[in-house]
Amino acid sequence: MFRRQLSGVLLVLAACIVLQGVGAVFALREAERQVVRGRLASDIHQGFVQLLATKQRLRSWVTQHKIGAGGNPEERDELLQQMQQGLGELALLAQKAAAMGLDGRASEEHTARTDAVEVLGHNVHDLGQALMQVKTLPADMPARLGWDTLTEVFEKSEGRDLRELIAQSITRESAAMQRERLAADATLDRIRWLWIGMALTLALLALGATLYFARALRRPIDELVQGAHKLRQGLLQHRVPLNEQDEFSDVARSMNAMAAALEKHQQQETEHRQRLETEVRERTSALHEANQSLQQTDTRRRQLLADISHELRTPTTAIRGEAEITLRGGERPAVQYREALQRIVATSRQLGSVIDDLLAMARSDMETLSMVHQRVDLSEPLGDALAQAQALAGERHIQINAQAMPSGAVLVMGDAQRLCQLMLLMLDNAVRYSHPAGSVSLLWWCSDDASPTLVLEVVDQGIGIPAEELHQVFDRHFRGRMARLHRAAGSGLGLPIAKALAQAHGGTLTLESPADEATGTGTRVQLRLPLLHWEPLSTVSDPPAS
Repeated sequence: MFRRQLSGVLLVLAACIVLQGVGAVFALREAERQVVRGRLASDIHQGFVQLLATKQRLRSWVTQHKIGAGGNPEERDELLQQMQQGLGELALLAQKAAAMGLDGRASEEHTARTDAVEVLGHNVHDLGQALMQVKTLPADMPARLGWDTLTEVFEKSEGRDLRELIAQSITRESAAMQRERLAADATLDRIRWLWIGMALTLALLALGATLYFARALRRPIDELVQGAHKLRQGLLQHRVPLNEQDEFSDVARSMNAMAAALEKHQQQETEHRQRLETEVRERTSALHEANQSLQQTDTRRRQLLADISHELRTPTTAIRGEAEITLRGGERPAVQYREALQRIVATSRQLGSVIDDLLAMARSDMETLSMVHQRVDLSEPLGDALAQAQALAGERHIQINAQAMPSGAVLVMGDAQRLCQLMLLMLDNAVRYSHPAGSVSLLWWCSDDASPTLVLEVVDQGIGIPAEELHQVFDRHFRGRMARLHRAAGSGLGLPIAKALAQAHGGTLTLESPADEATGTGTRVQLRLPLLHWEPLSTVSDPPAS
């Protein structure tokens, strides 16, 4: 309701403003027209006055020339030119006056003005021809005789008295100028009263609309404000009364609905708080149990560190003892020295493996590993990893079947040393848990599902991993039952370190077992790395058949 009333009042006010604007434009144009008319009447009057003054100056020149007291011909020509120019301007002004209706309804004024201009034009022409023949009077000739000759030319034209004609024209134009001034004053008075009336009308309309809406809006606004204060004080049971079907009643309904919703939410919040307190008690108990579990884990880690430290002492003692025994006594055959060195090398490898496990566990957060990310051709770290894995496989009589890498560049973003460590962990794990005289396969291909990806897959025919243990293989220090039976030594850190290295390079590491569904044996480890660039020459880009 108030929207329609307010829209109607605004439309009325807008219409009044538009009318006021139209009146302003009309008044401005009318005032401009009156100014132009007054200026035109003044210019015509001034033209006749100037023409009379120029004629008097020309008459003085004739007098001086007759008596030989001067009279420069150039001055005569200039005065004649001024009179002709003034008559031309008067003719143009007379046409403008007729076009603008300066003469009013009567045409006698325009006819008289045009006739005066024409008569004066003929007079100036005749006067110019007569003045060309004016000569200085002889000394013995009376001046009166020469003057009477030119009087007719100056004062008469076509049988009409020019002095009377010019005087009538000046009087007529003076009256026209006064008339236009009075008309301009009257127009300004009308415009002034028009503006005053329109301003008063607009002010009265605005005042009336203000008083009406002030009285009509006071009560509903007061009720809404009171309802808002009640809600702010927490009295959610308060409801704003509904009186009429208007916009404020719609707001009141919204506020009442909001109060009902807040009251409902308050009840729900109380229930949620009670449930939260119960959950906090339960979570506190769970945290207490988790803390105990962490303490037990820390105890196991310390025990593991003690075990690894013990293992460090054992190979170190073995290396030192082997060297002392070899060096003790006299010279020995080269074969015995070679055998001793081979035993030292094997023990050193065991020592290096234990040291790597210790360092990896000391860095509990893999992000602290020193990584140098750069463009790396994967063929180089893969070749290094294969060379080191072949030595371990040779000791266990295990064959590694590796698919040839392409002759082009296979570029990834990462650390070459860490990539070599990652792939060596995959191969080492496959070799260590394979049966003697078994085989390990290294396959690779490029996948372009969402983005270019390089896939490396290591498949062995070893002991495999039970299904119930698959979800724990990437947990630190975890070693399955079959793994412990197959190889007692080990720290359970190889696969967790490999997975952390894969994630540090933006890739993923997954494990499936068994690899061979027919025999139920073997393990498949798959590494996926983002591929920057690949220049295939003689390779395939599809995954090989399993």
